[in-house]
Amino acid sequence: MQETSPAGISFKDKALELLPEGANFESCLSCGLCASGCPAAGIENMDPRKFIRLALLGMDAELAATPWVWCCTECKRCQHVCPMSIDVAELVHFARGLWPEDRKPDGIVRSCQLAQANDSTSAMGMPPADMVDVVDEVLQEVRATQPAFKHLRAPMNKRGARFFVNQNSREPMSEPEEMVPLWKILDLVGADWTYSSKGWAAENFCMFSGNEDAWREVIAKRVEAVNELGCEVWLNTECGHSYYTMWQGVRRFGLDAHFRLEHLMTYYAQWIREGKLPVNADWNTRGIKFTVQDPCMIVRKAYGDSIAEDMRFVVRSLVGEENFIDMQPNRSANYCCGGGGGFLQAGMTAQRRTYGKRKFDQIAATGAAYVLTPCHNCHSQIQDIGRFYGGHYGVVHFWTLICLSLGILGKNERLYLGPDLRALLD
Repeated sequence: MQETSPAGISFKDKALELLPEGANFESCLSCGLCASGCPAAGIENMDPRKFIRLALLGMDAELAATPWVWCCTECKRCQHVCPMSIDVAELVHFARGLWPEDRKPDGIVRSCQLAQANDSTSAMGMPPADMVDVVDEVLQEVRATQPAFKHLRAPMNKRGARFFVNQNSREPMSEPEEMVPLWKILDLVGADWTYSSKGWAAENFCMFSGNEDAWREVIAKRVEAVNELGCEVWLNTECGHSYYTMWQGVRRFGLDAHFRLEHLMTYYAQWIREGKLPVNADWNTRGIKFTVQDPCMIVRKAYGDSIAEDMRFVVRSLVGEENFIDMQPNRSANYCCGGGGGFLQAGMTAQRRTYGKRKFDQIAATGAAYVLTPCHNCHSQIQDIGRFYGGHYGVVHFWTLICLSLGILGKNERLYLGPDLRALLD
């Protein structure tokens, strides 16, 4: 760890720069709302209030070296409850950027480097040609084995399509069947969409690494790919941070995006309301209970409660009003699960699970058998803490439950269904 402050660095100056007009730090130091609502408080002997306090005391060396900055998921719940809306997450981001690359968590740095190294911008290093091949192979298999979808499409590099659809690398790399329910939904509603062989990947760990130049480079490649195809909408699928990194990156770096950025969840709700997705809860004859996780990156940090309301409308439509149990608190006030901010890739497993205990307790209190979440990091973290703490719930994607409700979920598209849901389909 560094013993002295990096030359020319002042956390106090940065903290004052982030302070909203007319606010002051004295009341912040006396209320403690940020620390009380932070699942990372106490890990590595640090919390948001202490972080700000050390900044004001000029303890730059300590702040530039504390590993807590990699435990904070930058979820902004502290800012959400702060009477002065102080952006602690931005100060943490600033601190991450001060760490030498060779001292940052290897998993985050490596994922960023892989995204920079290929035109796919895939943090798993999947090159464009492999994405094209995987999509084609999976598509051909679906056409051959599911007669109802013998004409299913998964367009690639279609110029002028309305939607440029991104995809988390986890699907084409290790769970290719999980792409199919999304394709079926887009086909059913008649969406004009395309993948691109370039810039298709959803995830972006360069932002989490604190490397501004790398963050900009990855986003610029994606903007260029969408502009080149002339698409109207960059459609973020069921992935949380990918929306925020793109949306915030375009604004932060002044990139020339000739398209809108939108999230698939809002379209799920729209298509259900329009009757294009005629889902219902009639399949849930056993009254299986569900809850929903609000991803910080698309709820609290981007859309706000509007997308949280869309999620709840979709869930209730899918499982039945009486079978939906909300976590407390929820929507913009919900707790981060601990999977975001690069925490899953940081190699700090014990700290991450400690952070996730609050989320586990939230889920356990609902008694739900399943958690729905449109975010891969939430999905992986909630699965992991469930196993670690002895939970009895599953985690499913929205696209899985939509296709289940519609009766079009293929047999090899049921990876995350437990025995209770599988029994309803057999």
